[in-house]
Amino acid sequence: MGDVVPLGRGRAEPPGRRGRDDVEPLWRDLVGRRLRRERQRQGRTLAETAERAGISTQYLSEVERGRKEPSSEILSAAAGAVGLTLLDLTTAVAHDLRVSRTSLRGPVALAA
Repeated sequence: MGDVVPLGRGRAEPPGRRGRDDVEPLWRDLVGRRLRRERQRQGRTLAETAERAGISTQYLSEVERGRKEPSSEILSAAAGAVGLTLLDLTTAVAHDLRVSRTSLRGPVALAA
């Protein structure tokens, strides 16, 4: 059986050691991006979304930029303000994480 060999990455690192290109994104970054994308898709401003969520505009901005690690209450409120449930949001973010992990692997070839 063949081995999977990464292409275009240079010399392989020993198992357990990751290069800078292999760093997974933080959950808070993905949550923030997803919330911002949904808000912008709906044409809502940061201020009106924050008001609907019952949080400050500054705090929502920091959540969207991945600067804050929001509680589940804040996440639920922010998600609700853009018409999502907490389950919708976490499912979408899990999908984004899966996609980002796939892209971190890069192209591969099977070596015989």
